[in-house]
Amino acid sequence: MTKRFWQVLIPVLLILLPLSSQASRQITDQIGRQVTIPDRVDRVVVLQHQTLNLLVQMNATDKIVGVMADWKQQLGDGYARLAPTLNQKAALGDLTHVDPEKLVALHPQVVFVTNYAPQEMIDSISALGIPVVAISLRHDQPGEKAKMNPTLSDEEMAYDKGLREGITLIGEIVNKPAEAKALIEATDQGRKIVSDRLKDIPAEKRIRAYMANPQLTTYGSGKYTGLMMAHAGAVNVAAATVQGFKSVSMEQVIAWNPQVIFVQDRYPSVIDEINHSPQWQTIDAVKNHRVYLMPDYAKAWGYPMPEAMGIGELWMAKKLYPEKFQDIDMRKRANDWYQRFYRTSWQGSD
Repeated sequence: MTKRFWQVLIPVLLILLPLSSQASRQITDQIGRQVTIPDRVDRVVVLQHQTLNLLVQMNATDKIVGVMADWKQQLGDGYARLAPTLNQKAALGDLTHVDPEKLVALHPQVVFVTNYAPQEMIDSISALGIPVVAISLRHDQPGEKAKMNPTLSDEEMAYDKGLREGITLIGEIVNKPAEAKALIEATDQGRKIVSDRLKDIPAEKRIRAYMANPQLTTYGSGKYTGLMMAHAGAVNVAAATVQGFKSVSMEQVIAWNPQVIFVQDRYPSVIDEINHSPQWQTIDAVKNHRVYLMPDYAKAWGYPMPEAMGIGELWMAKKLYPEKFQDIDMRKRANDWYQRFYRTSWQGSD
C-alpha cells in the first residue's frame, strides 16, 4: 500500500475508533437517505449556506468545525458580524465538492451538504466513514428530491412543510430541538400578520413584481422567491415562463413591465444598473421609483429562511402595500429577531 493511502486512512481510523464505542441513532435526510449518526453531535462540517445560517440561529455555531470556502459570498459580506467565530473555522469545499484530506483532518461527526450535491461527493465522504446529511428545505416528491430546480406540484406545501422538516431535522441532529421549535414558531407569527392583512386583496389587483439578479437572472416557478412575493401580496411576473433560477432577456423584462422590482441586499450593483441604464427606464417600476434593495434579513434566496418568512415577507408586504402596514416598525421587528436568534442587534437599512 502507498504512503499516500495510509496518510488518508489513518485519520479515518482515528475517527471511527471513538465512534464505534458511542451510542448511535438513525435519521432520514431530506433526499430520503437513512444515515446513522452519534447520539450526541458536537463536530459538524457545513457545505451548504442555508444550513450554516440555520445552525447559527439555533446557537450551534460552537459545534461547527468547518465551513464552505465561499460562505461569505453566499451569505453576504456582513454575515461575519452575526457569527464572528466563523472567521476562525476551517474553510473547505463548496456546494458540489470537498477535499477529503482536509475534511478528515477536522474529525467531523456529521457533514451537511445540499440536496443536489453530486452523488460521487456524497459517496466519497461516506467512504471515509463520515455520516453525510443532505438538506433541501423542501418536501419533494420521489424523483425530485436531489434536483436544484425541481418540478413542484404544490409549491406552497413543498416549501412550507420542507422548511419545517429541515429545521427540525437539523435541530435534532445537533441536539438543539428547542431552538429549532422556536425558529418555526417565530416564522409562523410573522406570516400570520401578513396573511391577515392581505387576505381581501383580489388576484387581479395584486402588484406585479420582479426579482432582479446579476446578468439578468431571476427566480421563476419552483423557487421560494415566487412564494415570498405571493405571501407578500404580489405576483411574480417570471413565474409563468421561467422555471427555477435562470437568465432572461431584457426584452422579456420590458414585456413583463413589473410595477415593483426587488433586488437582494447582496447585489447592490444591480440597483445602480437598473436606475442608470437607459434600457430599464421604460419599465413602470423604474419610472415610479419602486425599485427596492431588500434588507439582509429578507434573504430572497431560492430556498426559504426563517427570517425571510418571519420578517422578510412582512417587509416586502409593507413596500408593496404601505397603507396596510403603517403601524409596523420594521426596524424594531428586525432587531427583536436578531437579538433573539443572532444574539446581536440588527444594523441594516430598511
